[in-house]
Amino acid sequence: MDWMLMPLRRYADFSGRSRRMEFWMWQLFQFIVYFVVVLLAMVFGGGMMMMAGDPSSMAAAGGGMLIIMLLYLVYALAVLVPSIAVAVRRLHDTNRSGWWILAPVAPYVVAILAGMMAVSSPDMAGAAGILALICMLVALALAITLLVFYFLEGTRGPNKYGPDPKGQDTGQVFA
Repeated sequence: MDWMLMPLRRYADFSGRSRRMEFWMWQLFQFIVYFVVVLLAMVFGGGMMMMAGDPSSMAAAGGGMLIIMLLYLVYALAVLVPSIAVAVRRLHDTNRSGWWILAPVAPYVVAILAGMMAVSSPDMAGAAGILALICMLVALALAITLLVFYFLEGTRGPNKYGPDPKGQDTGQVFA
């Protein structure tokens, strides 16, 4: 549990390095929270289906689902900064810049520009559609690349982003 909550203690710390354990346990924690929210939504949604004939019960169940989703939205916004920070520190551990986190976003900008091009001149719609498809494939490839970076072992010993979070210093091995 300590590993799962470590990013909250380092809330907006974008410097330094984070081990794979810290990153992936944080992701597991996020998945568990999401799973519980979906489970609660299914319970309330299933209750709505069973009460299909009673409008007041359906309104109450719908209100419950709305409250659950709003609470999850508040939670998601609260953990957005630590989620980005732990991802940046994980990239630092592999001796990569934290700006890599934005790599999958760049093709979306080009795709939006292609969409604007298609709207402004309808005869370019086919070319804009092909360009948008290529951009989405590039975004997918960059997202997979980023995922691979998250799985890689960190640099042994200190790197330009800080000391080894595992505490192993290769220079002290033969001292």
